Amino acid sequence: MPGFRVNVVSDVHGNTKDLARAGEGADALVCLGDLVLFLDYADHTRGIFPDLFGEENTDRLVELRTARRFDEARDFGARLWAGVDRGTAIEKAVRKQYAEMFAAFPTPTYATYGNVDIPTLWPEYAGPGTTVLDGGRAEIGGRVFGFVGGGLRTPMRTPYEISDEEYAAKIEAVGEVDVLCTHIPPDVPELVYDTVARRFERGSRALLAAIHKTRPRYALFGHVHQPLTRRMRIGATECVNVGHFASSGRPWALEW
Repeated sequence: MPGFRVNVVSDVHGNTKDLARAGEGADALVCLGDLVLFLDYADHTRGIFPDLFGEENTDRLVELRTARRFDEARDFGARLWAGVDRGTAIEKAVRKQYAEMFAAFPTPTYATYGNVDIPTLWPEYAGPGTTVLDGGRAEIGGRVFGFVGGGLRTPMRTPYEISDEEYAAKIEAVGEVDVLCTHIPPDVPELVYDTVARRFERGSRALLAAIHKTRPRYALFGHVHQPLTRRMRIGATECVNVGHFASSGRPWALEW
């Protein structure tokens, strides 16, 4: 089908304004997750955490996390959360964000979860024009797209982190596709290193193995906000970090 275009976004993190325009000029939108904004490392006034605890406490939490002092960060957070019904407060805030962002999705949208998302809430907000896939496939414009959401376990303990085995099973379930869409990248140093945070994020070895084995035309992902390398070829596959949509406000376009 000539003249088909898919716009792809990832790491939306509360950028509803630009999300509402992300489908312009495209036949479909693909979203690779991380809709929720818990805190903004660039703007400490935005997100669930600063709304609850203020900018000064957010400054301190970011300082600890950036220094990879995760145990101290958890202890600091625990003191702030003491006496607060954490689950209720977070769910209320996430629901507000989801209501706004799912309403901004164009039709059709194909979406999978990021590591900071809460999958159990998505069915309440995904309208008929939004197809949610995780370990599943969809034909879009005559090409087969496979979707695997979430992230692998880390000291950050974000909401949707799963075991390497569970993640590998979802990759296996997707099988051979033209375009393999995931939230996290394959486990390649240049693709998982964040040049601003100055750390390696977790990539998937199972995803890398699948790229070598099944040779999709494209492997699309996000998760690493400022990668050392945004695009590289692995065998027959063009691997692309589609960008940090929260800051850029621009989708990445795939045309054929």
